[in-house]
Amino acid sequence: MQWTKKGERPPKKFKVQKSALKLMATIFWDSEGVLLIDYLPKGSTINGQYYANLLAQAREAVVQKRRGKLSRGVLFLQDNASVHTARVSRQTLKDTGFSEIDHPPYSPSLAPSDYFLFSNLKKELRGRRFVDDNRMKMAVESHFDCKEKEYFLGGLKALYTRCEKCISLEGDYIEK
Repeated sequence: MQWTKKGERPPKKFKVQKSALKLMATIFWDSEGVLLIDYLPKGSTINGQYYANLLAQAREAVVQKRRGKLSRGVLFLQDNASVHTARVSRQTLKDTGFSEIDHPPYSPSLAPSDYFLFSNLKKELRGRRFVDDNRMKMAVESHFDCKEKEYFLGGLKALYTRCEKCISLEGDYIEK
């Protein structure tokens, strides 16, 4: 319902349609590049058990792609989404041997995937249409495959600068 003047027609409302080609991707990455990309199957919901399985896969990806890094220690940053804080996820994170970095609640300013990784991916894919899910997956993977190590390292270095800004702003959000 909407208020209108007497005799005036209400504005047309468009029906919202879900995109047939929308995918949810979970990406694990480090200073050298992407370790693992998982695409949530259509009609599924990510829950604690699903995320716990992804953590185990991420650990295996570190073992395979970053030989020796696990023994030197892996610092792991994630926000406080409910799947990340679920009991099964917490236990699996401990089992991986990763050391979790504390992340303040509700602080997208300090989430490198939000301000760096996904924002750049969105810019590249903006306006493109894909005929099927596989083409979209190929475009996403191609985007990351062509990036040099310095690209990913730069995204993480920005975290340090953003943390300093956040501290100086006493927790306020950071604008670019």
